[in-house]
Amino acid sequence: MTVNTTVTVRVPAKVNLQLAVGPRREDGFHDLVNVFHAVSLFDEVTVREALSRRPSPSEGTGSAAGPVLAELTAGGSLGSHLSRVPLDASNLAARAVTLLAEGTGRGTPVAVHLDKHIPVAGGMAGGSADAAATLLACDRLWGCGLSEEELVGYAADLGSDVPFALLGDTAVGLGRGEILRPMPSPGRFRWVFALSAQGLSTASVFGEYDRIRPDAPEPRLDRALADALASGDPVALGAALTNDLQEAALSLLPELERTLKTGGGAGALGSLVSGSGPTCAFLVGGGGEAESVVAEREAAVVEALEGSGLCEQVVVADGDVPGAMIV
Repeated sequence: MTVNTTVTVRVPAKVNLQLAVGPRREDGFHDLVNVFHAVSLFDEVTVREALSRRPSPSEGTGSAAGPVLAELTAGGSLGSHLSRVPLDASNLAARAVTLLAEGTGRGTPVAVHLDKHIPVAGGMAGGSADAAATLLACDRLWGCGLSEEELVGYAADLGSDVPFALLGDTAVGLGRGEILRPMPSPGRFRWVFALSAQGLSTASVFGEYDRIRPDAPEPRLDRALADALASGDPVALGAALTNDLQEAALSLLPELERTLKTGGGAGALGSLVSGSGPTCAFLVGGGGEAESVVAEREAAVVEALEGSGLCEQVVVADGDVPGAMIV
């Protein structure tokens, strides 16, 4: 039998097509209706057997937590975003290694390299995606043989967005977002994303939401959005995009409103802040539209955003795409 010593997993970013947020619960979380849509903006996570058991940034020297399990490094094409990637035990990828090792009893020290292309602290679940990829890679590396259901269980223990990164495609997340139900979405949609030079803390955005919306209603799935996805209609989908956290994100980072207006004014079919932000997402076409029409609209939106001076980087992607996959 071939023993794996290195495993690489490719994992997509997400954009939230609808994020409906209920009032703060006693446990500190919020009930959500969160329509996840996986897009072709990928991180690659490579996990390999560690060459030694020397202390690493994820645990330090003499840690009470026991033997060092994960040594993290990061690279990629994200400019200033790379400096925001934690390379210690606070990184969800390091926590994924520890969680799976404790749960299966098969853990051995590993080196984890994050090849980052998903924005950091950008509302596209880059950290959650890396955690999901690390779970899948360690499962293969250690020969755990876990089922998809078991991996999703571990993912849910790590965070609300981690299970979706394993599954991908389009799904609605209920509860705090970890209870996933696939949604019909036969269309292929084209997106432009404006990456901010600044980050936003998810906790800060939710805190601002609680301040602004103390009377938040219970969240409900938008039927117009579901119908637009099922029919593959990009115009209807653009009109149905909503995010209850957007007002809070704009309150903390007001220039995002100018970014949204810039892309919308250039012809985007719809726009919103993705998740807790600050990445802004612009739908520029899809479904049965002619490729030339989509390409022209995409070029106009990209040109306007790049010329605005409001964002550090502009990237394009398609959706939906499958979740984490061994490459």
